[in-house]
Amino acid sequence: MAIERTLVLVKPDGVARRLVGEILSRFERAGLTIERMELVQATPERIMAHYPSSETWLRSVGEKTREAYARDGLDIAASFGSDDPLAIGRTVKSWLSAYMTGGPVVALMLSGNRAVELVRKLVGHTFPSAAAPGTIRGDYALDSPEVANAARRSIHNLVHASGSVAEAEEEIALWFGERPLTR
Repeated sequence: MAIERTLVLVKPDGVARRLVGEILSRFERAGLTIERMELVQATPERIMAHYPSSETWLRSVGEKTREAYARDGLDIAASFGSDDPLAIGRTVKSWLSAYMTGGPVVALMLSGNRAVELVRKLVGHTFPSAAAPGTIRGDYALDSPEVANAARRSIHNLVHASGSVAEAEEEIALWFGERPLTR
């Protein structure tokens, strides 16, 4: 058995829509333990520390956005003023900061057997339109890349879930006071 800890953030849209209890109950029903929970108003500094600033991460975000645009037959340069993945990634990160500081966030430290993998399955795909029914995003998220990008904002997808055990440990330290706001 691989007992792990992971971080989940119920984002401002999840809090505003009063879905915190439903989201928590899904994690508990799956056998995860809530180790810590805190309602916070995230600062821009915390959000900038949470989302990496490395060129690799920014390019990855930019490439994913380009792929979504290409799949949907949309002109990314018309929307972003560039088709450079790094420039697109920087824009998306600024939108994430505005989104995540726009209202309270519920930070959760969960633990359980293979918690990182289990939470990612329960949460569903990052793009709500691609999330399977039965997942949190598939059942409750209403947004799409097209609508979000047209509004020049981040996709409202209810929750953040750590992507790996190492990422979870870094994020837990950031959100629960064990790490400074630098990344």
